[in-house]
Amino acid sequence: MILYPAIDLKAGACVRLRRGDMAQATLFNPDPADQARRFAAAGAPWLHLVDLDGAFAGKPMNRAAVAAILAAVDIPCQLGGGIRHEATIEGWLAAGIARVILGTAALKNPDLVRAACRRHPGRIAVGIDARAGKVAVEGWAETSEITALELAERFADAGVAAIIFTDVDRDGLLGGANVAATTELAAAVGVPVIASGGVAGLADLAALKAAGVAGAIIGRALYDGRIDLAEALAQC
Repeated sequence: MILYPAIDLKAGACVRLRRGDMAQATLFNPDPADQARRFAAAGAPWLHLVDLDGAFAGKPMNRAAVAAILAAVDIPCQLGGGIRHEATIEGWLAAGIARVILGTAALKNPDLVRAACRRHPGRIAVGIDARAGKVAVEGWAETSEITALELAERFADAGVAAIIFTDVDRDGLLGGANVAATTELAAAVGVPVIASGGVAGLADLAALKAAGVAGAIIGRALYDGRIDLAEALAQC
């Protein structure tokens, strides 16, 4: 199982939110590149980047911070947030992002996702963020009537590299990962699923690994010191 330390970007700084609420942002590092170097030095094989401002604006808003991260580390980075057009996908891939994550676009413009998967095999992931089981989009500001499982099934044959499943109700709260929903999703679509939201300790990682989940994103638990990254990597 691959671990993805998270760097969420708001106004150029590294923050963590609670349940996706931009008004509940905790600043952890004003220098995202420094944070990226720390994670890379601990042995992280990937980084998970989120342009939080971009998710709400519908366009990239933290280009400078992302560029600084890419210049600071040699490990691959995946990025989500505000990626709604082919030109934006092309731009980020050309800038050095290894994999782009399409969330709102997956619900509102599925043809864009399918076309991107054909053009960039292995470099497109679908981000499915769910609140009470229903897909949340536009920076989690809107909740649809589509279930996470229904949306995942729409892309089972699209050639996506991974599905990143976030339980919004657990994100940033350290209440434990939603192992049951994540494994149900993985079993239904046959696409590698990366779990996000609520990972609080090594027990969560052990449960996800035992369930056959392909990856896990860790945020607040790393920043709060509840999980030691080197120890977590050794376990996974």
